[in-house]
Amino acid sequence: MTSKLFSPFTLKELTLKNRIVMAPMCMYSSEQEDGTLNDFHLMHYTSRAVGQVGLIIIEATAVTAQGRISHRDLGIWDDGHVDGFSKLTKLVKGYGTKIGIQLAHAGRKATVSGEIIAPSPLPFDANSKAPKEMSKADITATIDAFKQGAERASRSGFDVIEIHAAHGYLLHEFLSPLTNHRSDEYGGSLENRYRLLREVIETVKPVWNGPILVRVSANDYDEAGLNPTDFVTMGAWMKEQGVDLIDVSSGGLIPKGVASYPGYQVPFAEKIKHGASIATGAVGLITEPLHAEEILQNERADLILLGRELLRDPYWPRTAAKALGDKIDAPKQYERGW
Repeated sequence: MTSKLFSPFTLKELTLKNRIVMAPMCMYSSEQEDGTLNDFHLMHYTSRAVGQVGLIIIEATAVTAQGRISHRDLGIWDDGHVDGFSKLTKLVKGYGTKIGIQLAHAGRKATVSGEIIAPSPLPFDANSKAPKEMSKADITATIDAFKQGAERASRSGFDVIEIHAAHGYLLHEFLSPLTNHRSDEYGGSLENRYRLLREVIETVKPVWNGPILVRVSANDYDEAGLNPTDFVTMGAWMKEQGVDLIDVSSGGLIPKGVASYPGYQVPFAEKIKHGASIATGAVGLITEPLHAEEILQNERADLILLGRELLRDPYWPRTAAKALGDKIDAPKQYERGW
């Protein structure tokens, strides 16, 4: 009997061959500091496709040059970025793996030179640059940048887009009352703080036909911040807007340590999945195949996202198949070894 981990999963009209997802992880390796891919990225992501991951979501990719976390981040703010991504998507798809891109804006956590922007002029910490409070024109331009990024992602051959609204970056900064002190229609109530994410989702839909995922930080780990119950409410709004899955992480908004252990974020994914009746992905120190299978069998989440474990073992799907008694097809060049 096939395990649930190796059963297919369909997002909209896209079917993944298994439920193993490579989580987006910044590599800070755009050596020309212009947002372009290089040989490292082609090797890094394609090797996980050879390893038979079902879906790869590439790292946070900035929709504006200003919105990079660092000067070495990937970008999709220019048509010149399309050729590199097109080469990558073709390589990955050649091994039967689907590929997505995480569209991102770093907000106040950007460390690039020049002015940075945020919902309110609050620096991340004492050592960080103070951001400029975004004007209405800045907000409009940012929404359009996400739209243009989605359009370029479509031309690049990506199967999925993930909107990055987690880890203290711009969209998360708007969502949380800890970082959004605005008094206009983008601040105050939860519905107002959700407005920018709502408008980003709405503006990408006309230029993107595939599945839309949203990554969230379901807990700010502060009594005055966001908690999983807030994301049940927002998850229902996302579902109404046509979001196909919520990728559930946590933290990153404020400089605060979080106690982490295997599966520590899974309860958040479970709560949002059942509370908002929307598919979710679970992430965070999930390294053991049996643990991944338990999460799926108990309907705590629909997909399993692996980060550092896939850095350690690009062929983790093979490792998991052996542990669960499944057989997966090897790339034809590797059949003698698998």
